[in-house]
Order: sequence, then structure tokens, then C-alpha cells
Amino acid sequence: MRLSSIHTYPVKGCHRLDHDGAVVQPWGLAGDRRWMVVDADGVGVTQRETTRLVGLRARVRSGGLSLRADGQPDLDVAEPAGGEPVAVRTFRSRKLPVPALPAGRAADEWLGALLGRPVRLVWLGQPTRHLAPGDREHDTGDQVSFADAYPLLLANTASLDALNDWLAEAGEAPVPMTRFRPNLVVGGAPAWAEDDWVGRSLRIGDLRFRAAGPCDRCVVTTTDQETGVRTKEPLRTLGRHRNVRQKLLFGLHLVPIDTGHLAVGAPLVIAP
Repeated sequence: MRLSSIHTYPVKGCHRLDHDGAVVQPWGLAGDRRWMVVDADGVGVTQRETTRLVGLRARVRSGGLSLRADGQPDLDVAEPAGGEPVAVRTFRSRKLPVPALPAGRAADEWLGALLGRPVRLVWLGQPTRHLAPGDREHDTGDQVSFADAYPLLLANTASLDALNDWLAEAGEAPVPMTRFRPNLVVGGAPAWAEDDWVGRSLRIGDLRFRAAGPCDRCVVTTTDQETGVRTKEPLRTLGRHRNVRQKLLFGLHLVPIDTGHLAVGAPLVIAP
């Protein structure tokens, strides 16, 4: 089993970046989801609300972020220095606000034009707790970015192949791995082997991770990550084959135990 690809999403909900290697930090991959678009109430705007985010191509640069989208001029955004933090939440249902720094008017107006609504861009200068203790079986504490719940998401290529076989049997088109927006993709494991890794320690290259639990999927998986077109698959098929206690499962949440560098091709070993 080996690591076959690495991906980050600098702004929560934006188009992915593909990497040959990445630095693992306590709260996830370096540069992953440290920025978020929020509405007037300080609640994160994601692809659940607008598929226009697939057109946002963000790239981390020294001291900030570069934003690009078709039909708009490129924009460089500096990491906010000082200023008053604003209280934001990754989802409206979240109880714990997170202090984040506003990126400024230029970024807000640029993103507002892209999304067609008033929004703000904020930066998570210091990762902090946004899930109350007890909300998840594996508590990450303050070691998480603007990710939904856990620092990293791993997916298995064989599981995608199995899902696409089910889609073919139903007369539906296959879906690419990009629909599931993973950080790490592994090859060489049997389909759904990740179900048995929950609660165990994984070593990828020289780094250890804790498998925190399976990932419950949402409407974002039905969105073409290149065009923004939304259909009913693969959620409908996951509902038939991967429905566990009303959760449609695909992928595995990971929490870093070690920090350091990961590279594509690194071997994956599961602790006994």
C-alpha cells in the first residue's frame, strides 16, 4: 500500500491543489483550509450553499494567498497582521465561535463578485477548537484548521473503484476521486479496507496518524469539481450500499501523531 496523491484546499470549499509532497502539521497539511469565506453572520460559505466555489483557485504564497477565477483579475491577499479578530463558525449549527482575522475589503469584494453575494474572507492565524468536547469520539482539541471536523481525510482508490462498479450496475456514470475532496489518497489496499483501520495507528512514510473514524458524506460529493454541475450521484448509490446508521460513508478521518514531510509514493503500514 502506498500514498498515490496529496491534495490541499487553501480556502475552504475552493478548487484543490495537487502536490508531490506536503508538510504535516498538528492541524493538517500545511496551507490546507486556513482561509474561509463567511457570510454576514460569520458562518462559513461552502459548496453546500454555492457551487460557484469550484471556480475559486487559491494558491498559498509566502505571507499570503493568491486568488484566481475565470472572468476576474488575479488578486494577492496578505495574511492579516494585527487588527481585531472576528468570531466565525464553520457551520451554522456549531456552538463554538473561532477567532479569525479579516482579510480586508479587496478580498471581500473580489469574492463577492465571484459568488454573487456579500461575503468576507477570514484567516485562521492560530488553529483553535471549534468542536465542543464530546462532539466527536476522537477529540482533536485545538488541532484542526477550518476543516469540517478532523485535520485530514484519506481515501482509498479501490473503494472508489468498487463504488464506480455499483454506479455502472445502476446505469450511472463513474465519478472521480475529486468528488470526495481527500487530502491523501492511497492505492494497493483492498476496497473498504479503511473500515477496519478505525481506531488504529497508521504509518505513512515516517509519520504516524490515528484513524479517527469514517467520513459521512454530504451533497458536495454530487458536485462536479471542474464545472459545478450537481447531480444525485454518488450519494444515491452510497445510500444503497454504504448507509451505516443514517450516515453515507466514504473515506477515513486522520489525526496526525507526528509532524514532518510526506511524499507521494510513501508506503502505508497499519499497526497491529
